[in-house]
Amino acid sequence: MTKNGSKASEAGGEERPGYLDLLESGELLRRAQALDAKLEKCDLCPRACGVDRKNAKLGYCGVGSLPRVASINLHHWEEPPISGTGGSGTIFFSGCTLRCIFCQNYPISQMGVGRDMSIEELACGMLDLQRRGAHNINLVSSTHQMPAVVRALVRAAKKGLRIPLVFNSGGYESVETLRLLDKIIDIYLPDIKYSDQEAARKYSGASDYVIHNRKALMEMWKQAGPMRTDNAGIAVRGMMVRHLVLPENLAGSAECFSFLAGRMGPRVFVSLMNQYFPAHKGPFTPPFDRKTSEEEYEAAFEAMTRLGILNGYVQDA
Repeated sequence: MTKNGSKASEAGGEERPGYLDLLESGELLRRAQALDAKLEKCDLCPRACGVDRKNAKLGYCGVGSLPRVASINLHHWEEPPISGTGGSGTIFFSGCTLRCIFCQNYPISQMGVGRDMSIEELACGMLDLQRRGAHNINLVSSTHQMPAVVRALVRAAKKGLRIPLVFNSGGYESVETLRLLDKIIDIYLPDIKYSDQEAARKYSGASDYVIHNRKALMEMWKQAGPMRTDNAGIAVRGMMVRHLVLPENLAGSAECFSFLAGRMGPRVFVSLMNQYFPAHKGPFTPPFDRKTSEEEYEAAFEAMTRLGILNGYVQDA
């Protein structure tokens, strides 16, 4: 693991996206229906707010039953096996199951920026990203909108979608929902934000984040395992965990890495992020009113490597 670099993912040959097998067996449609049924008394995320989103009610996430999307575009600044040379086909979904006071995308996640789309439009968006050369479909903060996503996937796959699906999330997930995504999602890209429940409550509005995050990470690992790439170095399957180093170690970095090392071992891939800057309520909430220092980031890096986690990516300041 080096700055702005990596220890290479486990390489292999071509790997067919799992959702294609589910499409052929009819299981993909059954999963879409099971996810859609959850909207009637929504429990897609750990909040289980119980709102009837199928009848135009808004959940804690701020979204109803239609997909609400802020942008669909190629993104070239993800980790190298995700962005590759052609870019990652990112779909930024509006709303969120968390309320991070330092969220850098807060207009999308907490203010509802975006527009409602039909299922057909979302399917067409996926196919257009593939046509433009995307290596994958990168579902950014999609937990609360997975019923619509999988319904759109059924249509897109029937029309020729053949690239992997990336589930890019804050890591606050329901294991029951994740099990409905088994073999639909090829690549998991979750956060491990905190090791302390009080910090999670205070800064992201989820006192049970650590409990659900760790259960979710273990389920994702069970489904996908370590990151694997094709012969060109492009991710085809697996999991990479993201960790954003926060000022004054408010993320509890060493404890997060201890969990990952203890439960997943040295094959786990970690993206250690050094991109925190004051945003949203951060400028008015010390110590979030400053960037993470070089010393704080180096301390997190040392804690990670000391535990034997050597696969993944790090960033310069």
